[in-house]
Amino acid sequence: MKVTVWGENIHETRDAEHMASIYPDGMHTTIANGIASLLGDEVEVGTATLQEPEHGLTAEVLDATDVLVWWGHLGHRDVDDAVVDRVHERVLAGMGLLVLHSGHFSKIFKKLMGTTCSLEWREVNDTELVWTVRPDHPIAEGVPHPIRIEGQEMYGEYFDIPQPDELIFISSFTGGEVFRSGCTWRRGKGKVFYFSPGDQAYPVYHHPDVQRVLANGVRWAAPSPSAGFAVPAVVRQPPPRFTVADLERMHPGMQE
Repeated sequence: MKVTVWGENIHETRDAEHMASIYPDGMHTTIANGIASLLGDEVEVGTATLQEPEHGLTAEVLDATDVLVWWGHLGHRDVDDAVVDRVHERVLAGMGLLVLHSGHFSKIFKKLMGTTCSLEWREVNDTELVWTVRPDHPIAEGVPHPIRIEGQEMYGEYFDIPQPDELIFISSFTGGEVFRSGCTWRRGKGKVFYFSPGDQAYPVYHHPDVQRVLANGVRWAAPSPSAGFAVPAVVRQPPPRFTVADLERMHPGMQE
């Protein structure tokens, strides 16, 4: 299974000293390494960033990708619409997509959801408890109840998303806020999983339970081998042509 972890790689340059202390090789590399370490020979994991030609998501890269993991924050508007369309078509054709944290405002997530995807937030060093509400779901396998994250940005309701096909995790914070932090949808042949923990200011992607959720999410979102990657072609038939005699037979008494 080929996994591509996409990160916008902006904080790594703008806040270089701070980010280097947490993610010396970039958040995308830490995320990729966590997935690879847990899934082993099951996956081949690569990375791509905003700064690469076509943001590292060329047709060749996407055609070889079974699951795409997406983290973005400051550079949503800088993502080329042609690349977004390419990713969108690939998801509809069967590629899995994991959208992380502030990726809720990414062009691709909003395009797939069809809503604003806005939410409440509070930038504070908070404690997040991630509660499992679907313990039977594959993404929750081996995950403690709750996951405790010391040091996180608060995300809260209302979260403007379509009703999830499956709600797997709900988070709570010290201010009393709650948030639908783990949700899935099907779009076309593809599976989409949104998981909110992961602000750039904190070492969340080093957390072993968060890594477990992402690895489970990748395994869940992988396309079925029998599904095939093809968007059904739209066949446009010419409109039927009727003579006046045909119309009179269908509608007796009709005037010309």
